[in-house]
Amino acid sequence: MAERTFISFDWAIKKVLRHKENFTVLEGFLSELLGFDIKIQNLLESEANKQHENDKFDRVDILVKSKKGELLLIEVQYDDEDDYFHRMVYGISKLISEYIAEGQPYGAIKKAYSINIMYFRLGQGKDYIYEYEDKFVGRKKKDVLNPTNHQKAKYGVESVADIFPKYFVLRVGSFKEEKVTDTMDEWMYFLKKSEIKDEFTAKGMTEAKQVLRYENMQREDQEAYKRHVENRRIEMGVMETAIDKAKRVQAIAFAKAGLKKGFDIKDLVEITKLLEEEIIALSRGEDIDKEDD
Repeated sequence: MAERTFISFDWAIKKVLRHKENFTVLEGFLSELLGFDIKIQNLLESEANKQHENDKFDRVDILVKSKKGELLLIEVQYDDEDDYFHRMVYGISKLISEYIAEGQPYGAIKKAYSINIMYFRLGQGKDYIYEYEDKFVGRKKKDVLNPTNHQKAKYGVESVADIFPKYFVLRVGSFKEEKVTDTMDEWMYFLKKSEIKDEFTAKGMTEAKQVLRYENMQREDQEAYKRHVENRRIEMGVMETAIDKAKRVQAIAFAKAGLKKGFDIKDLVEITKLLEEEIIALSRGEDIDKEDD
């Protein structure tokens, strides 16, 4: 592990950034993403961010309450989920309902942010940071529905978007690490590479250089982190193997269909990337993936 100077962000959220003395790192990341300074009051527990002892989880969450009362749910997700957009909506809605005390007026609800760090391709798009802005637009006149002046003064808002949850999606895999153009890109670089360059100046980076150093962790945490990295490596290997097997199944099916239609064996080799002897075996009706007894 000597070649890896910094621990990964998901492990940091699980173990390191939950300690009050390390809040400055998380505050820096959130401030760069949101575009205004965030000061953390405390971390909250909820059904949405309960942690498990098992190292082999594919997601990790942390729930932050700022000194202004905003709720910020940060989720790091590795494994692909088709219904993840739906889960974002469910998660933040459930969170808001958990943290408004029984009998309180609905006006007591503070702004909520859903921050989703994706290590898989969520949706379609060319960018790597997406921010959701909500507004109500008239179907006929196309005007925007805004709060009244009384509502603005009473609740300290300027638009409906200031009341509704705000969603961020960070598609880590779509970020090109050679193109760091601003301080948020510095955080994206760290999320992807688990590295911090000396010239990085983003908020929280100075603290991160100390707090997130592998060498600064206790021995038991170092060992646990090694297991975490190894588990991720194994999971990725299993995933790649499954993908390779699926591609091979498709290639064999295509080759069989091609043989029935009279395709040339050499053409099938080029198209399917199967070996020539495998195509020939398929032409004889043999099962080329049958295991020997």
